[in-house]
Amino acid sequence: MGKPTGFLEYLRELPLDRPALERIKDWNEFHEHMDPKDLRTQAARCMDCGIPYCHTGMLISGMASGCPIHNLIPEWNDLVYRGLWREALERLHKTNNFPDFTGRVCPAPCEGSCTVGLNDAPVTIKNIEVSIIDKGWEEGWVTPQPPTVRTGKKVAVVGSGPAGLCAAAQLNKAGHTVTVFERADRPGGLLMYGIPNMKLDKEQVVLRRVKQLEAEGVTFVCNTEVGKTVSVEKLKAGFDAVALCTGATLGRDLPIEGRDLKGIHLAMEFLTANTKALLDKAPAPISAEGKHVIVIGGGDTGTDCVGTSIRHGAVSVTQVEIMPKPPLERAANNPWPEWPKVLKTDYGQEEAAAKFGADPRIFLTTAKRFMGDECGNVKEVHLVQIEWAKNEKGQFVPQEVAGSDQIVRADLVLLALGFLGPDQALPEALKLERDPRSNIKAEFEKYTTNLPGVFAAGDCRRGQSLVVWAFNEGRGVAREIDRYLMGATDLP
Repeated sequence: MGKPTGFLEYLRELPLDRPALERIKDWNEFHEHMDPKDLRTQAARCMDCGIPYCHTGMLISGMASGCPIHNLIPEWNDLVYRGLWREALERLHKTNNFPDFTGRVCPAPCEGSCTVGLNDAPVTIKNIEVSIIDKGWEEGWVTPQPPTVRTGKKVAVVGSGPAGLCAAAQLNKAGHTVTVFERADRPGGLLMYGIPNMKLDKEQVVLRRVKQLEAEGVTFVCNTEVGKTVSVEKLKAGFDAVALCTGATLGRDLPIEGRDLKGIHLAMEFLTANTKALLDKAPAPISAEGKHVIVIGGGDTGTDCVGTSIRHGAVSVTQVEIMPKPPLERAANNPWPEWPKVLKTDYGQEEAAAKFGADPRIFLTTAKRFMGDECGNVKEVHLVQIEWAKNEKGQFVPQEVAGSDQIVRADLVLLALGFLGPDQALPEALKLERDPRSNIKAEFEKYTTNLPGVFAAGDCRRGQSLVVWAFNEGRGVAREIDRYLMGATDLP
């Protein structure tokens, strides 16, 4: 697999991103491609592992270890090393319907469990993956593959995010007639409106795949919300099976003093409005231009708010994070092959440092109250440092550090605090059982709800998670629906 001694001979290298001060002037993707010769060298670092943990897809300590869709990583690394790009693409598509998405936005748990990472920097798996699929598109190897036979069965997929797209692709491949219902004006769900264009291009990447699915026979119905635009009775009567892939779209709020002031928004309100305005070639309805921006919450969504605000022309951006600053290297209680909980400086922080001179993050800090002006606009955020300590039940909870209060200026506050679960209107209309976290109750790898013929997958079933876990569940629910309809299945 690759060159047996490659991991001893070559260092990990990634292509340079576009310079930070250049890329913040537009909304184009900021990652550059690597020369094929250099990619071959990087593929050579893949070891001939006896047990390649990179594609195990386990959960360890509640986090993904290895690829949840079990990508055949050592195999396509070897094929890239040998210059067999088309064969590498075939192996990649065998487990992944849309590597052009994961190759751009997945945090790469495969790299966290790479065996080379035990003693050195891991193989650049994510970069090799996206290079394979991008070359496939450039060479014309990716073409519509409609099924040769139709089963006569009709399946409705509700939601066109990562789980819904994978479910639709696989069900269509099995020969079923698939209709995807999307309440937004464009297909893609999280991929379309939850991830900014500079990370995942909508026209060149997301809609390109939508058009391929349409050419293969999948129907997309947008501006349609099941339970409102289309009744649940009509849905159940018109289809042989239903896959609910609606995501976990209810954002966690911050109900503190002053929350009703103007200029305070959930992160997804801000990001969705910005991408829609960009695609519609219209002004952004929520703009950071000329404003002091406070982003409350770390993680990818917080980073996306930072990067978007800078592109708008914010005069300052501060990112407030309640958790402690991660270590630079794995801690003793975070061993391989667990996901490495180490400090990550993502694109948004890089851009803030380049523009404003410092990392925008403040760790172990939370907001106590928002203060406004005479017109009801937010003007200040009162912050306080915290420390994590055990309460009387032995649980770690945040406690204020006395005398650590500070007041920071804020014209725009973005709440990037994660998600609570799916919108409850549709599950309630269908009278579906929910788990204690309000997710639709359906067993993993079976995906059946308490309503016969109705299945659930992705974030609406498991809660907020990675795009690659949505891919896992979208493919899985397609397999189980095919089994339900046909009595047996050949889908993986």
